[in-house]
Amino acid sequence: MPLARIQVSIVTQVHKLGRISKETADEIIGTPEELSGDALEKLLMSDHGLTEFQMLVAKSRAVGLTPFNAQKFTADERTYEKLDRDFCIENQVLPIGLVGSNMVVAVSNPFDLSVINRVQETTRRKVVALLALERDIKSGLTDPSSDQAPVAEGFGDVVEALDMEFDIDEVDLDDDEDAEESAPIIQLANRIIEDAYYSGASDIHIEPFEKDCRVRVRVDGVLTEKLNVPNKVAAALLARIKVMSNLDIAEKRLPQDGRIVFKQFTKKPINIDLRVSTAPLNHGEGTVMRILDKSKSTLPLPALGFEPHNLEKYRECITRPYGMVLHCGPTGSGKSMTLYSALNEINDPGICIRTAEDPIEYTLPGLCQMQMQRKIGLTFASALRAFLRQDPDIILVGEIRDQETANIAVEAALTGHMLFSTLHTNDAPGTIARLTDMGVESFMISASLVCVCAQRLMRRVCKSCRQPYEPEGRELEILRKAIKFESGTIYRANHTGCPSCDGKGYKGRVGIHELMTSSEQLVEGINKELETAELKKIAMFNDMSTLHMDSMHKVKAGTTTMEESISTIPPDMEDLEALAEEFALQQELQERKDAERKKEFEGIKERKAEEESDAEGTDDSEATETTETVETT
Repeated sequence: MPLARIQVSIVTQVHKLGRISKETADEIIGTPEELSGDALEKLLMSDHGLTEFQMLVAKSRAVGLTPFNAQKFTADERTYEKLDRDFCIENQVLPIGLVGSNMVVAVSNPFDLSVINRVQETTRRKVVALLALERDIKSGLTDPSSDQAPVAEGFGDVVEALDMEFDIDEVDLDDDEDAEESAPIIQLANRIIEDAYYSGASDIHIEPFEKDCRVRVRVDGVLTEKLNVPNKVAAALLARIKVMSNLDIAEKRLPQDGRIVFKQFTKKPINIDLRVSTAPLNHGEGTVMRILDKSKSTLPLPALGFEPHNLEKYRECITRPYGMVLHCGPTGSGKSMTLYSALNEINDPGICIRTAEDPIEYTLPGLCQMQMQRKIGLTFASALRAFLRQDPDIILVGEIRDQETANIAVEAALTGHMLFSTLHTNDAPGTIARLTDMGVESFMISASLVCVCAQRLMRRVCKSCRQPYEPEGRELEILRKAIKFESGTIYRANHTGCPSCDGKGYKGRVGIHELMTSSEQLVEGINKELETAELKKIAMFNDMSTLHMDSMHKVKAGTTTMEESISTIPPDMEDLEALAEEFALQQELQERKDAERKKEFEGIKERKAEEESDAEGTDDSEATETTETVETT
């Protein structure tokens, strides 16, 4: 049986490469023996001295592909950004990278078009295939030097060990002290924390219910369920967490706060602390652990999501010699990261910076940081009083929680110190009402305040699978009203996701900011104790972008989606055009009043000048009469 057409093409390409003569090529093509593809390769390599790579070049030319030496390929952290590593191993495809909008991959079987189709469906990009040796592709996929991020080990083995050690149906785990020393319980506690860390989570929630206990983690602001364990095991798990955080395991009726230094309990290179909070719930004790990654450093201010005009104003505010800069927002909105980034930018050997924190989340060189200890009376107020006697230039107070701390903070800002702190309010103008409720006088707030920055965190839309579209209807109306957007392309998240975003459509988070700086009109409004809505109008008139407006800028730039923006911050109630007309009218009325006052003042000056002139004339005539009388006498 003669050779197949592709085999004839391969032999012809070998001849064109100069590895065999024309007669030898004709002889191989005309052989009556039936040769498979592997047999033909073996014949050419053994009898005619071709190497594997020379055979690869000939084969690639025969099928119209480009040869690729995968042996010299080195994987890095971005290799499996578009294609999951498990997918690549299963389909024996090596992702090389992106060239423009094309996905370049290496395959060993050029005739298996189903692999190319699967890659195209997964990446949603045009695929350019290169031909490589199967051995080299396998080596590249299993290369131990490839920089792969560590992954969690899962919970299956630990749960199985728990079932073996504690027969859940027969044994009653009432003795928490003995149960928490069980090896599977220790492994389960460690595995939950490790899994959350590798997932990029910010919080771990352990919540008891009637029949079981649920473990959830918060990744990019969204809670995801990870594990369900029986309540009897949950009691031992909670006891283990209490032991790790130095809490009283016998106290189950009162909330407790503690801290876990995790490197004391694991041999893995995970340098994190966990802020632990327990609380009695209706089905048992619940626990929430906030992960504080000590290996992370602060980000530069431009990387936090500040718009250019906000960044310029914020930098001007934090470099002032004295005053008060406040950050407000809910827990987990990025206030601490922004404050640390600001301190890192202005940190200098020529200034003294003191911080009072609970807890110390990041350690920065050059900063003297103090950990609060409420059990012994070391609170924010007492720390602030101590700092004022230590010649500081800049003071950071972790949070203003009570009237005493608020009053001392304002006094520090009024006595030549720059003070940074945080508050829990919904927006920047609401900070004034919050401080007033704490008992701080309005005139002291207006005199000390430099700026208030409200912020939130929104999920970034995945750049690998986001879908462009033209907004219309209600979406276009919202954009036009907020940032005067007329037309253009924005993006929506892909609900099926991709390997890069783990099928979620979103990856990472970005900050949105509302920066309210002090101005003459704002100071006047604070002193008059105007309502929050009126203060917001004044701030907007003075070029303040609200949280909603800033989020719309992120939508326009393609950083996030309209859906994510609206779910994070609702649209503003204020009509900007009507607001501009209102303030223009107020300004015109104020200018008229000022002109009338100036005219009235000028009239008073003229009348006073006339009266003085008349008085001088009267004095001169009296003096003349007196002189004449004296002369007559």
